[in-house]
Amino acid sequence: MSVQEARHRELGLTDSEYERIVELLGREPNDLELAMFSLLWSEHCAYKHSRLLLRRLPTEGSRVLMGPGENAGAVSVGDSDAVAFKVESHNHPSAVEPFQGAATGVGGILRDVFALGARPVAVLDSLRFGELDSERSRYLFDHVVAGIAHYGNSIGVATVGGEVYFEEPYEHNCLVNAMCIGLARAGDLVRSAAAGPGNAVVILGASTGRDGIGGASVLASAELEAGDDKRPSVQIGDPFEEKKLMECCLELLDRGVLVALQDLGAAGLTSSSGEMAAKGGTGIDIDVDLVPLREPGMEPFEVMISESQERMLAVVEPSRLDEVLGVCERWETGAAAIGEVTDSGRIRVLRGSEVVGDMPVAALVDGCPLYELEPEEPDGWTYPNRATLAADEPRDVLLELLASPSVASKRWAFEQYDSIVGSRTVRRPEAADAAVLRLDRGGAIAVSIDGNGRRVACDPYRGTVESVLECAQNLACVGAEPLGVTNCLNFGNPEKPAVAWQLDRSAQGLADACQALGVPVVGGNVSLYNETDAGPIYPTPVIGMVGELPDPGRAGRAGLRDGDAIAVVGPFAPSLAGSELAKLRGDLGPGLPELPIDVVRAAIELVREVMRAGRLGCAHDVSDGGLACALAECAIAGGVGVRADLDSMVELRGLSGESCLFGEGPGGFVLAGERSAIEELVASVGSDGAIIIGEAGGERIELAAAEADLTVELADAERAWRSLGSRAEGVAISSEAARGIR
Repeated sequence: MSVQEARHRELGLTDSEYERIVELLGREPNDLELAMFSLLWSEHCAYKHSRLLLRRLPTEGSRVLMGPGENAGAVSVGDSDAVAFKVESHNHPSAVEPFQGAATGVGGILRDVFALGARPVAVLDSLRFGELDSERSRYLFDHVVAGIAHYGNSIGVATVGGEVYFEEPYEHNCLVNAMCIGLARAGDLVRSAAAGPGNAVVILGASTGRDGIGGASVLASAELEAGDDKRPSVQIGDPFEEKKLMECCLELLDRGVLVALQDLGAAGLTSSSGEMAAKGGTGIDIDVDLVPLREPGMEPFEVMISESQERMLAVVEPSRLDEVLGVCERWETGAAAIGEVTDSGRIRVLRGSEVVGDMPVAALVDGCPLYELEPEEPDGWTYPNRATLAADEPRDVLLELLASPSVASKRWAFEQYDSIVGSRTVRRPEAADAAVLRLDRGGAIAVSIDGNGRRVACDPYRGTVESVLECAQNLACVGAEPLGVTNCLNFGNPEKPAVAWQLDRSAQGLADACQALGVPVVGGNVSLYNETDAGPIYPTPVIGMVGELPDPGRAGRAGLRDGDAIAVVGPFAPSLAGSELAKLRGDLGPGLPELPIDVVRAAIELVREVMRAGRLGCAHDVSDGGLACALAECAIAGGVGVRADLDSMVELRGLSGESCLFGEGPGGFVLAGERSAIEELVASVGSDGAIIIGEAGGERIELAAAEADLTVELADAERAWRSLGSRAEGVAISSEAARGIR
């Protein structure tokens, strides 16, 4: 085997893929071409193990303005506005260097949104770490949160929501998924397809350096290996540079002087130029000598694959080039014409007059083979199952569940984020089940991000369906109708049959749930190879959903008010299978109960209309920790106790008291308000759809459910629920210790 042939393996290409490249080129690639192919044919860029599955997803709808394939998806809202949104992962970089990995994850998702011409107005994050009793997990948690806060707060975009789970399978491979929401006029959105041979190709933003070489595109395309020092592969972010770049790009788009705009993300100039040319059916020439560099002496391949942050690539008509450069100069944003659009159908890399790389666009971007998965259902439960709960009394169980890091208040984290900058935030974190943002021309949008990898591990199909339903339930609680979905599919190594089975079943669950709800998938991300020698993560599809509500003043809240009557609404049939309680008892295993999607959809629509009518103020869906935790959270949020008799629900649904209190599953809501309004609701839907269970008042949480009665002082419940902060504090450690933790 030649040195060149051995080189492709080091870059992550298989022998058959290398042979395919030689066939497409009609010759062996040189070092620069091979580097470019290795990145665009990586899992992160090519989706070679997931693209066939993604074709199952419903992507069309009357509100869809931009769907999969663009920098972000966009849907129409109101008469003439658009909401652009997307979620992406920065998992492996964050596991290697948590602060910069998380910070640049936020920066990248912001660029995806303003590349469409939409102004970013909100960020949400979905995070997974190992158990909080692990020093490594506390270190990663602290630095990831700090990185998100640093970037979002500095650039002035509100972080309005998210979720954090702590589970043992994420110990060695944390997940950091970031979602961005942007607003624009529908007619002002711009696409990324290059057009017009002879038009200039302009790079905007920060100078190009060696940081990020082999970064997200490589780190996210292979399993993390213990002991490898990959910190140089993680990009370095500068939110102040991005703020200037964002304002500059939005002004250029407003002036109408850009033909196309593309973010430089994973694989840098290689992916941005290749994807723009592929979408436009054109070619592009790039002269690396014209690219502004922050480090002298960079080789052409380094320039082409650098993942330096805060950069964009634009196509500009020659007659508008001086105007574009003038706007960039005024914003103190670096800019340079580095090439031109051609009609050759090829990507050519030049060094002055010398051609150092020449590849067909079709081969580079779309020539990567797509692989059929070889799924095989695993034989039994394959994940850790550590028991940590000794309590048996219902009172003690509730307190342990409220204190469980995955259930407990995440105030310690979100208080580090600015959630109100921009003056659009109507519902802050923990005030409601979904974030609510006011629109300039009336009305509002609501946003939620959800996923429960533990339940997906129990049943990849049903668990994924539940994640979609959870998002829709959260939107219903504030009176919002879903408009579109974005997703991030976080899984282990798809070349392993058990992971392939999880991915296949999860993708089908996502497709079926979105189809049943009538909500299109407008974009997303796939993150595979999230595993180490210790094993894979839980299969974790993260769902982001955007909805519309007519009156932000009627958006539901999570807190009870003294004297409220309380009802459980929906086809809620809780089970301990896959629940937080089952996890604490070390009693996890395959299987989740089935609940038809159309039945849950009817409940979602009912709750949405009830909340829009404005007669009820409190709505909270039942999720982690079950009904007892949901009631306790409503009580804590409102600062008032709860008295509830659940015996009628136990009898009607055929439950044990314990499963009624702590069981989980889709389709359950806690609704509260004036007794007359609650009674009217129950009368309209019958006892199968709503049951009055009690009222708000006093300073205790008193729940009766057959054999499982409990009484807890509200102050004790709140103390348990807010305990995460004290356990997360004190994570600052020396750099020497940090190296040992990585």
